[in-house]
Amino acid sequence: MDHLDWNQLKAFLETAEAGSLSAAARKLGLTQPTLSRQVAAIERHMGVTLFERVGKAMALTATGLDLLEHARTMGAAAQALGLAATGRSQAVGGVVSVSASDAVAAHLLPPLVKRLREQEPGIAIEVIATNSLSDLQRREADIAIRHVKPEQPDLIAQLIREGSAGFYASDDWVKAHGHPRSAVEATHLPFVGSDRSGQYLGYLRAHGLPLSEANFSCYADHSVAHWALVRQGMGIGAMMDEIARDTPGILRVLDDVPPVRFPIWLVTHRELRTARRIRVVFEALAQGLASAR
Repeated sequence: MDHLDWNQLKAFLETAEAGSLSAAARKLGLTQPTLSRQVAAIERHMGVTLFERVGKAMALTATGLDLLEHARTMGAAAQALGLAATGRSQAVGGVVSVSASDAVAAHLLPPLVKRLREQEPGIAIEVIATNSLSDLQRREADIAIRHVKPEQPDLIAQLIREGSAGFYASDDWVKAHGHPRSAVEATHLPFVGSDRSGQYLGYLRAHGLPLSEANFSCYADHSVAHWALVRQGMGIGAMMDEIARDTPGILRVLDDVPPVRFPIWLVTHRELRTARRIRVVFEALAQGLASAR
């Protein structure tokens, strides 16, 4: 392990960060074969396997994950030395990807991204709108906003707060159908459905609403489209309360039905949390989401 080649260490670090040889090679200004040789050389030098190929991606082995934090520390020290020489040691920059459900990505994240950009102009946020769980271990995102607690032990998760969702309808819909307040009153009223498999219907029934498929006037499995249909007066729909309160022309209905409650988790990988730009974004999102009531 003596006389570790710094170029080989950079090859390992950038490949781990980028997740592929091609992306790391572009960042380092190298050809992919050159970078591949450097990665192979550091593996031979250390006598370990650092990566496994997963399609076109380079996934870290368990050994690679263990060594990555040490490599990052060495890389950060070298970068800090260079920044100190130019008086920029407090600068922070780069791209940070944040995944969230389509509703959160469309309604809650934009003002937080704007505020963060004003505070940290060197950081660019990539918003990934998805209703599936991004695989942080495979670097599909740096940070994820989730409504379920992660089960993977090497992920860092912070419970921000409990969210709530109620049932809403448009002003025009209420004028046409009245203002239902109880679950019984909803029995023969139109709703905007979420799926045709019966899963959403089953959830509404479990929540105390005696509905059938005949209640659904239309369907949309993405929350943003679902909410647009509600705003058009197609029926009653569920939405996070803070989003609904900021939507003009919308009224709370089924007031006697208890709200849907769910946790809001902020999740990142334990290795990524050591990067300053990730930490800055993580902390800003935690503060912003906690106050977005």
